[in-house]
Amino acid sequence: MKATTKPMTNNECNGSEQHKTLRVIAVFEATKGVLAILLVIGLIELMHHDIRLIVHNIIGHYGLNANNRFPTLLEHGADVFYDANKLSWFTLAVAYISVRFLEAYGLWHNTIWGESLTAFSGGIYLPFEVSHMLHSPSWSSVLVLIGNTLMVVYLVGQLWQRTISQTSISNVKSNKNDAD
Repeated sequence: MKATTKPMTNNECNGSEQHKTLRVIAVFEATKGVLAILLVIGLIELMHHDIRLIVHNIIGHYGLNANNRFPTLLEHGADVFYDANKLSWFTLAVAYISVRFLEAYGLWHNTIWGESLTAFSGGIYLPFEVSHMLHSPSWSSVLVLIGNTLMVVYLVGQLWQRTISQTSISNVKSNKNDAD
């Protein structure tokens, strides 16, 4: 007996593609969460060392001119890290990681709250990304802005479609109840 599969309707096909897209975004958000965890682990490891000495050793080892831009940024980063309130940074990191994993879970399971949270949190970054691109234009800043904008627009579109779909379903139910 030959197994047959019925062709997907247009709505089923779109729903399947939309779900795949949401899962791609979910994996991306989860990846950002995992990278943030690795960064936190690395920073915790650095807390037990003299970061300023490490930076000076790196600059000396590679023969970098301490007055150039990159070594100056490294030294500034070491000073900021040394003087920073570690508990505040850790709390912010835990919040960032939690949001990334909540977004990933919500998108993976195709929830409205997952789409809303991701669209909102992605939308928050847009003004900062535009500002960064205008002040320090680079291909990476342009790509990040385009990618984040596309993601936010896609998710807002998804939410809009859900709203329209739910409104039309409730209108049909209302009309049916009125006819009875």
